[in-house]
Amino acid sequence: MVVIFMRERVPIKKDNWAIVLDFLSHGHSGMDRSQPMAHVLGEEYFSLLEVIIRDDVTLRVGDRIYIGDDKRDNVRYIRGRIGINELTVSARGELEDTAEEIIKKNPQRFLDFFNKSGNISTRMHQLELLPGIGKRHLWAIIDERKVKPFESFKDIKKRVPLLPDPEKMVIKRIIEELDDKDKYRIFVPRMERGR
Repeated sequence: MVVIFMRERVPIKKDNWAIVLDFLSHGHSGMDRSQPMAHVLGEEYFSLLEVIIRDDVTLRVGDRIYIGDDKRDNVRYIRGRIGINELTVSARGELEDTAEEIIKKNPQRFLDFFNKSGNISTRMHQLELLPGIGKRHLWAIIDERKVKPFESFKDIKKRVPLLPDPEKMVIKRIIEELDDKDKYRIFVPRMERGR
């Protein structure tokens, strides 16, 4: 008897909305120069995408556009996922500020991480994946969240002595995960290329 194990299909996580990091009205080298194109960052899963924009549309950096499966007003089609190293220099320069804006719009999602994160293994906690958190800060955060859940980033900073800016730590971690160098993921799901 032969047993065949099939890999379970993991549902693809798709962003419905994205923020424009860079808009190239004439595309870029290596593609049809008549197609307007944008590099965008997904609002929920931080997907980096290259999208082809409709001819009659002009976008600005920071614009919020719909990229979901329904009718799209600004986007003709999604060309595909791109890596952080494939972004234009301008888009790369907007990445941190855009991630910060996304965090500010939905801080509870990231506060929940501080309030509910757990162990990865017997020797490592999820909080230690954030840049600047060692064992001392880890235990201070865990002790404080037992007393009362954190209500804001300022609350974390106030209650955990000498902790670097927690919002900046989250931003740095998102950028690290977009760079795809760490096997552990907190905020950016590992995705296959394509949409």
